[in-house]
Parts: sequence; C-alpha cells; structure tokens
Amino acid sequence: MPFANFKVPAGTLTPEQKELIVTRTTDLYSEIYGDRARANTMVLVEEVSDGGWGIGGDVLTLAKLQAG
Repeated sequence: MPFANFKVPAGTLTPEQKELIVTRTTDLYSEIYGDRARANTMVLVEEVSDGGWGIGGDVLTLAKLQAG
C-alpha cells in the first residue's frame, strides 16, 4: 500500500489545499505504480502545532517561517 505523510504547520492550509495534496499525491502514486494502486493509496496530512518541530536544532514557529 503506497503511503505518504505530510507534516505541515498547523493552520497554514485550507481544507481545499489539503484535498489537493491528497488527490495529487494519489494521482502521482497511480502514475508510478499503475491505477491498481489508487484504491490502496493512503495520504495523511498532519498539522504540527506551532513550535512543535525544528530543523538543525532550531525550533521553528510560524512567525519564523513567515519572516524568512
């Protein structure tokens, strides 16, 4: 079963944008593995709370992301 997990800052995507991630990712897996993969493709869009993640030892916040 193809599986994709997207972690995004909480509150930054609309429901429509999340749907777009799910449908395009499913389309991509189907393109690669054939249409038989479509029914079994799982796409998870997880919202991470502000300050709940980091890169290179630096905690990221929405304010930092928007400033840079």
